[in-house]
Amino acid sequence: MDEQADEQIVTSDKNKKYVFRLFIIGASPNSVLAVKNLKHLCDTYVPGEYRLDIIDVYQQPELAQPEQLVALPVLVKQWPLPEQRLIGDLSDTKRVLAGLGLTEKNR
Repeated sequence: MDEQADEQIVTSDKNKKYVFRLFIIGASPNSVLAVKNLKHLCDTYVPGEYRLDIIDVYQQPELAQPEQLVALPVLVKQWPLPEQRLIGDLSDTKRVLAGLGLTEKNR
């Protein structure tokens, strides 16, 4: 991500501590589960402090192409830096929290 994109995130989400993008493939079982799991984690651990963009790569391929995705679903934590990526259905809560730099203390 470049500095201009970082600045846009900070400017557009001044009240949000976290900015996530979840790339999915339509209504595949793993995609549906990833959306459900991520929304639950965000609402439990960082309620009201996040922005979540869900991008279906079939419907919005132009948003997925620059990300050079190799597997789906994939979660990209854009803010705060450093950017982090997690692949899968996000069902392992401890792994997802650790991967995003969150702890159960955020609860």
